[in-house]
Amino acid sequence: MYPLTLEPFVEEPFVPPHFGIVGASDGWVLAESFRLRRDVFCTEQGLFRDDDCDELDDRAESIVAVDYLAGMMYRVVGTVRVAEIAPGIWNGSRLAIKREYRDVYGLGRALVHRAVTTATGRGATEFIATVQRANVPFFRRLAWEAVEEIVLHGHPHTFMRANLEAYPPLADPERAALLSVRRAS
Repeated sequence: MYPLTLEPFVEEPFVPPHFGIVGASDGWVLAESFRLRRDVFCTEQGLFRDDDCDELDDRAESIVAVDYLAGMMYRVVGTVRVAEIAPGIWNGSRLAIKREYRDVYGLGRALVHRAVTTATGRGATEFIATVQRANVPFFRRLAWEAVEEIVLHGHPHTFMRANLEAYPPLADPERAALLSVRRAS
């Protein structure tokens, strides 16, 4: 008899072929969204000491990327929050993706798209964000313009504005968007 081995056939972690982009309405989904933010902005990047929550969280909506197992939401792998900060002016912030999913093509783009189209669907006339400088090229590719260079939490950031013509209003924000993915090459 040959010995049975449990060695995986591939070295990379399994990435499901589809993700859902949804509003974080379930309690566990919202809790995982906040946990992911802490992992990225506190532990990994050191932008905040213990917690990245602020007064905007009291009125912000979280949008998440989830993967599925047996047809059910299984794990939160990305998040972004959106909030109306003045009549017609919306802000996007705290875009975060789990480290092992950052090379999944389209995941960050889908979160940004859902955030802005959710806001335009609710009457946004302007959508703004403060972006870490390293991520400015990503946002420029998504029809954003740089407005001003600033320092935030001791790190260089860029204040940016989305071109809303590139983001048609989302008709049904309660409906999940299904995203087919592949790893970036």
